[in-house]
Amino acid sequence: MRSHALFAALFVTFAACSKDAPNTSAPTTPTLSLVASAAPEQEDDINWGPAPAIFPKGAEFAVLQGDPSKTEEFTVRLRFPNGYKIPPHTHPTIENVTVLKGTFLAGMGEKFVESDMKAFQRDGFASIPANHAHYAMARGQTIVQVHAIGPFQLTYVNPADDPTKQ
Repeated sequence: MRSHALFAALFVTFAACSKDAPNTSAPTTPTLSLVASAAPEQEDDINWGPAPAIFPKGAEFAVLQGDPSKTEEFTVRLRFPNGYKIPPHTHPTIENVTVLKGTFLAGMGEKFVESDMKAFQRDGFASIPANHAHYAMARGQTIVQVHAIGPFQLTYVNPADDPTKQ
């Protein structure tokens, strides 16, 4: 099965919607949608630092809410330089990603296939199911906001891709 079909099967929905659209029911399957949002905080107002060592070198990280190392809700932002790649990996919990700046490319599967990636612009949103392999790349400087339940864990499909093991 090509990853486009897998991507569609896992995310089920890709639609443009308004923040004013009625919420008729909670989704029962993973979804992927574009939503409108308020303007992001100014980058200067955020305390950026190097991303945790589990990420390939070059990303920056800021905790906005909660503690990603604890079993609680958290919200973080990641800032990636142009061309930054995150190899195929999984998380044990659902990962909700909102694009605040740039273009975030995401693909599903255990192999990094750039031609199979879907591009998400500002206000793009993806909800990635727990334990589903996925990968990402930035086009231009890109900032994403991630909301999930901790503790945050990232497991690379190919252990050789894990920067903490190199």
